[in-house]
Amino acid sequence: MPKRYLANNESLIKKAMYLRMMAEDIADGMKSGNFRSLYRGQGIEFAGVREYMRGDDIRTIDWNVTARMGRPYIKIFEEERELQIFLIVDSSRSMQLETASDRRTKYAAAAETAALVSIAAEINSCPTGAVFFDGAIHFSCDPTLGKENTMQILNHLDRLPDVSTIGSVLPNAITAAAKILRKRTLVFILSDFRSSGWEKPLINLAQKNDVIAINLHDAFDEELPSLGTVNFRDIESGIKMSLPSSSPFFQKEWRNYNEMNQNRWQDFCIKHGIMPVILDTKTEPVQVLNQIFARKARVR
Repeated sequence: MPKRYLANNESLIKKAMYLRMMAEDIADGMKSGNFRSLYRGQGIEFAGVREYMRGDDIRTIDWNVTARMGRPYIKIFEEERELQIFLIVDSSRSMQLETASDRRTKYAAAAETAALVSIAAEINSCPTGAVFFDGAIHFSCDPTLGKENTMQILNHLDRLPDVSTIGSVLPNAITAAAKILRKRTLVFILSDFRSSGWEKPLINLAQKNDVIAINLHDAFDEELPSLGTVNFRDIESGIKMSLPSSSPFFQKEWRNYNEMNQNRWQDFCIKHGIMPVILDTKTEPVQVLNQIFARKARVR
């Protein structure tokens, strides 16, 4: 399938060193204990010894230390812990709509956010996987460790498929992620959620994983420029209509409709144990990610 590079944003591969510096604080947040419930034992590691207490397993007695000290000591082991990360990123047409020359697109903001999470995960030696989609799923990978995996993810975030497929397969992407994941995972969903049918797959995903849903938002979602009667075309469906953008009543209804949808989305997420986050295209993704981890720390 033909590819084109991410518009309205410098290549993430070229920015990798800069992003890595910004990701260090995010990496600290990941390993601070805020997500301790997501860690699962991947093995055992010797942590030290302590005196034997009644009821301890005699098979853990350290006979060398016992002989030296003249009283029984046992070995202490800790589980090696590993946090697994997964990214679900929407690159559908509504995410790529350019509404102002001085603002990044929703997709550009989502891609930089996903890149920062990937790099922070690599710094912490966390396996990272992903599903990227628009009107079809065009990239997926199982959670894997290493810099090579990070660069693969950044490369696919940089390069968009030729947008010939309309719509959004967000429900399919969520379902695909649920099938890929074999253990509890921290999942980031980056989308404007302008599609239907994603609610049930998202509930199912959140039942076995910790999900952070990041809703990409643009000023255009709240305020239309006052230009009189303007011909609009829905870039997902192709439907055309004329809208009175200068009408105070229409402006108010536009605002109310988008605010209602946003509130409904947030209520849905909270009800089902999903962390809802609004990311405006004018806000730096690193700020939002640092707030996410600080917020997790407060609620744990």
